[in-house]
Amino acid sequence: MIEPPATATPPREAARQRLDLASPREIMGLAHLELVARGIVEGFLIGLHDSPKRGFSAEFSENRAYNRGDDLRHLDWKVYARTDRLFVKQFEEETNLRAYILLDVSRSMGWVSDEESLPTKLEYARLLAASLSLLLIQQGDAAGLIAFDEKMRGDIVPRSTRRHWRRLVAELARLYPAGKTNPGSALKDLARRLQRRGLVVLISDLLVTPERTQKALRYLRHRGHEVILFHIMDPGERELPAAGEAIFYDPETDQELNANSAALRKQYREAVEGAITTWRKEALRWGADYTLLTTNMPLGLALRRFLRKRSLLG
Repeated sequence: MIEPPATATPPREAARQRLDLASPREIMGLAHLELVARGIVEGFLIGLHDSPKRGFSAEFSENRAYNRGDDLRHLDWKVYARTDRLFVKQFEEETNLRAYILLDVSRSMGWVSDEESLPTKLEYARLLAASLSLLLIQQGDAAGLIAFDEKMRGDIVPRSTRRHWRRLVAELARLYPAGKTNPGSALKDLARRLQRRGLVVLISDLLVTPERTQKALRYLRHRGHEVILFHIMDPGERELPAAGEAIFYDPETDQELNANSAALRKQYREAVEGAITTWRKEALRWGADYTLLTTNMPLGLALRRFLRKRSLLG
């Protein structure tokens, strides 16, 4: 849970600080989740020197501030007359894309190797999910959320308004790590409900049985859905410490193992890099997009990779 300080950082100020380029730990205590995500996305869009695209249709939903490049036909002149500020009418459009963000909230996502300098994997993933969903909605897409461990922990159907995004962020903020990781059931349930072409974004540390999860993801691709994998890792998971005797703890099974980490470092590194390579190759083989993110990476890197993929979907 991200606790707000006494005074929150305003979104415009956050954007000037380019939160998309800041280290995750630096921004964890700036403000509550909604304002931090806004600052990340606004800073990212400023960096692109462009404004987000939006679509419109016939059913009015809400107003938002005017952005350079918006269709002037949709300016709300009545609001302008009252406030002397430009607002655009937003609509419940037939959106460009329906996107589901699948967020792993299993117990292993609560692990962190250095509490002083890093967020937990879940804190990082939560910020990523909030930022991605805002970016989608600002492009006129609909964003939904499914949280899972070994079962479904949260389910919000995709919609495309700011009000909906605030509800999604509130759901993200209340999630906590618990249970074992099993994305297979959530992916199968999602495949059954997606009636038309959509986008599935899986955010997980992928501490799963690879074959079962990959089978479910392949099925989604076979049904015509786009799939993006964000593999979240703590830097401490890629490299064992140089210390001698150590106790290794599995947070999902509570099992412990005494071992000499110095002797295991080479084998461990090779196993981890082998697993990463396998995920990347498998995703490429069945047409999905794979990105490895460690929790010390700025969120802007993930958003840039995501936007590049989104631009290919039309």
